[in-house]
Amino acid sequence: MRPIDLAREHGLSAQAIRNYDDAGVLPLSERSNHGYRRYTPVHAQALRTFLALRGGHGHRRATEIMRATNQGDTESAYRLIDSAHVTLLAERGTRTEVATALGTLSTTAPAQVHGPALTVGELARRLGVHPATLRTWEEHGILRPEREQATGYREYGPECVRDAEIARQLRRGGYRLSQVAQFLDSLREAGGADALAAFLDSWQDRLTTRSRNILAGAAQLDAYLTMLDQTWLRRRSPNDQEVSSQAAQGSSPSR
Repeated sequence: MRPIDLAREHGLSAQAIRNYDDAGVLPLSERSNHGYRRYTPVHAQALRTFLALRGGHGHRRATEIMRATNQGDTESAYRLIDSAHVTLLAERGTRTEVATALGTLSTTAPAQVHGPALTVGELARRLGVHPATLRTWEEHGILRPEREQATGYREYGPECVRDAEIARQLRRGGYRLSQVAQFLDSLREAGGADALAAFLDSWQDRLTTRSRNILAGAAQLDAYLTMLDQTWLRRRSPNDQEVSSQAAQGSSPSR
């Protein structure tokens, strides 16, 4: 097969196939007498495998997996795949923690503060906590108060007060400081509780899609490895196969 023959199946260009070949995505190919690349069904499966892996692992990691596989270093390929599962599991846990924290909050939003910003003492009295608690929350990134230019004193505006009331509620629910900080970061990024709920749904969809893509890539990789094993067996000489068979049976090869 020519590069264009591999390319047509996936709507790619012949140059893209050459680039993948040069990057090590495809196994070594033979050349015709005129120097043209010649591919086999094994190369076609390698390309399918790479494109499937790319959907779940990204271009760079998929390339690394294919290079390791083509070099016979399946241990490294498996480690790369395993690390993707670990990363995905951690992200899934993060999403679950944020979603649970959102569900823990009361349905009514914290009362909006009007007027000047609160001092550390005023906010502490409002929440019923010690001022040192607010400083600890600030150290963990939960609160981000402004500073009064003349004195350097902390000033807690409306958004900071809202974050403090959410933090108090989550802490009462048993959440660790790191979890509270994580939730508030997500809330700020989304732009509010309603937006965060929509963001969490979208996040779940992305996790599900990536999981399916990783599974699809694994299936194609398994098919590719099977083809490589079969190709290797076909290339062995009949005498090699006979020796291996006798060795497996515990007998010495005939002389």
